Amino acid sequence: MRSQKRSLSFYLLAAFFGLFVLFLYGPMLSIFILSFQGEEGGLTFPMKGFSLYWFSSVFQTQRIGNFIEPFKRSLLLGFIVMSLTVIISVMAGLAFRRKFLGSRALFYLTISSLIVPSVLISFGILVIFSQFELPTQWYSSVLGGHLTWTIPFAFLIMIGIFNRFNPSYEEAARDLGATDVKTFWEIVFPLITPSVVGVALLGFTLSYDEFTRSALISGENNTLPLEIYGMTTNVTSPALYALGTLTTVFSFVVIAVAVVAIQFFSRRQQE
Repeated sequence: MRSQKRSLSFYLLAAFFGLFVLFLYGPMLSIFILSFQGEEGGLTFPMKGFSLYWFSSVFQTQRIGNFIEPFKRSLLLGFIVMSLTVIISVMAGLAFRRKFLGSRALFYLTISSLIVPSVLISFGILVIFSQFELPTQWYSSVLGGHLTWTIPFAFLIMIGIFNRFNPSYEEAARDLGATDVKTFWEIVFPLITPSVVGVALLGFTLSYDEFTRSALISGENNTLPLEIYGMTTNVTSPALYALGTLTTVFSFVVIAVAVVAIQFFSRRQQE
């Protein structure tokens, strides 16, 4: 009797999890399928033929807007945000290994950006730029908006990493005559490199698909999420779905590269 109840509960949980996965990935799967529409296909089912026509049209000028320039812009912005996020979070993690005057207030001030609505952050940056009569651009105002999103996450991760870091390695290096800079680059950094790669991936992905913190401060040049949103408000084509498929594949490639890098550096640590 108990085994039957366990079997029933198991199947119910499995069915619930299956529905959850379907709800989570069903829309994405629909986009993948519709991106292979024929040339006469539309934005909905049923499909009209099967082809790669819309994938090739992604790289051409659309009826409204285009994808190539916003993609390049988002890609470059993502790499800039990733680099700054890694540098600032590592430096902050090192600084917060010791208590200093105002450290508690600075900690809460840093993570407060995570609980403030993104629209208010974007609007606040817009007000500041307007007051100083500065033009809003993707490489200035949007960059600042994205950093208010990526740095707090990376900061919390690095604090957790350094909290479990064994300081005896650094003490041993200093006893052997190593300077602080040499100790960091030859002892500390190699040990935290897998975590740094993870932080870099997080910073890039958060920036690459960020919409709300870019909406009011992008200026004349849209990032890719803003360009896609602008196209969805007008009559568009399955090229939008093809773009979604390509960007998803690109995201998986980036994740795969990061995983390989983490495994590589982890093995070097073990050696």
